[in-house]
Amino acid sequence: MTWWYLAGAILLEVTGSLSLKGALEAPGLYPLVVVLYVGSVVALFMSLRHGMALGVGYGIWGASGVALTAVMSMVIFGEPITVLMGIGIAVIVAGVLLVELGSHAAHQKAGNDGEAAG
Repeated sequence: MTWWYLAGAILLEVTGSLSLKGALEAPGLYPLVVVLYVGSVVALFMSLRHGMALGVGYGIWGASGVALTAVMSMVIFGEPITVLMGIGIAVIVAGVLLVELGSHAAHQKAGNDGEAAG
């Protein structure tokens, strides 16, 4: 369930960021932006409350939001992504993967240390 909450938090945050760009032309979207950002933080809170580690949850939420917003702004608004930006997005994705893999390794180590002590 924690991953569903985190996925929701990411989608709400990205949608909020994209809506913020739209609100520049249509100020009536500002209340939607606020609702989406608040919903994103609540969903992140729920993922943490259901056991996700803060470093993992916040790291994935923030990094994924940056990467997805950049890609979606290219798709929706036609904003360019340069080679350097593409490399940055790839590094973000790699960083998120490393954080997740490191989290699993830490949990396994903690479980093994607990067995050895018991």
